[in-house]
Amino acid sequence: MIAEKQMEEILDSLPDETKRSYRRFKRTMEVLTTDPEPEVGLTPKEVIWTKNKSVLYRYISDKPKKYKTPLLMVYALINKPYILDITKGSSLVEYLLDQGFDVYMLDWGTPCYEDRHMKLDDYILDYIPRAVKKVLRTSKASDVSVLGYCMGGTMTSIFASLHPELPIKNLIFMTSPFDFENTGLYGCFLDDRYFDVDKVVETLGNVPPEMIDFGNKMLDPLSNFHGPYISLYDRSENPKFVESWKLMQKWLADGIPFPGEAYRQWIREFYQQNKLINGELVVRGRKVDLSAINANVLNISGERDVIAMPHQVEALMEKISSVDKKYVCMPTGHVSVTFGPKAVKLTFPAIGDWLAERSK
Repeated sequence: MIAEKQMEEILDSLPDETKRSYRRFKRTMEVLTTDPEPEVGLTPKEVIWTKNKSVLYRYISDKPKKYKTPLLMVYALINKPYILDITKGSSLVEYLLDQGFDVYMLDWGTPCYEDRHMKLDDYILDYIPRAVKKVLRTSKASDVSVLGYCMGGTMTSIFASLHPELPIKNLIFMTSPFDFENTGLYGCFLDDRYFDVDKVVETLGNVPPEMIDFGNKMLDPLSNFHGPYISLYDRSENPKFVESWKLMQKWLADGIPFPGEAYRQWIREFYQQNKLINGELVVRGRKVDLSAINANVLNISGERDVIAMPHQVEALMEKISSVDKKYVCMPTGHVSVTFGPKAVKLTFPAIGDWLAERSK
């Protein structure tokens, strides 16, 4: 094996571009093999309620609370919600705490084989309402704001439609799909002529995260499978980029199983039959009518989002009864709406300012 000193001597005799290429390659391999994993979800929090695998957190801050209306964050049934609190300086949770909000998070946890029969009905009718009531009791507030990200926003819209009796003052939807008529390549992948969701669920029970991640990456395979590593090599000498790269790759690889029955509903009743926006969705015997939503609404899409495309997100606006409603299309993708420099500069203030005006 060539000693490091000998390697430096060899490099000194080579052209500058070759030296740079070697150092980029060496740093890339260090990131992939020996660098420690980044720490995530660093904002202090306490558990205030649990049900099955799910946990409701209240975030702790030494900053004074300026607003009485608490905020509950609801995430999707895939991946983990720490994308909303991924690291200091790029955390929506941290930002909102610093602005003076009382922030809570409903973490679905990691489903196991015994959870394969869990349906969307269970999460929407048994979990979210109880979490909202616990937030109200804990905060001693008379009303609540709810932020739903990705699929969590779709589920939140159904919950809000079915619970007009709850004091939901503000709703924020962030890159959440509502209209599944035109879903791009997803529509091709999940066409019921070729994709047998019953066979998938009956074979697997819970759908493994690797399958969902593979499907997402197949929307743009060249960029998604190879692009991150090319970018890492090209920018491996930039410590700030490397740290962001490690954070994102950790979260993307940190998926959780999708409960089988909930997955069956999600694919069949949303992607294949588009029942929600057409007023045909029934949850545990109750018809979902989006016009029942009359809370203040901020609806955010990402201009480059291929998972919840802008037209899928914006479709909600004409269905709800809210007088105070706003649709914003950010110059981001599905994840960069909440992680990265544009999220910090654009999304975070947009949410904070809108919420501040409606939480006094």
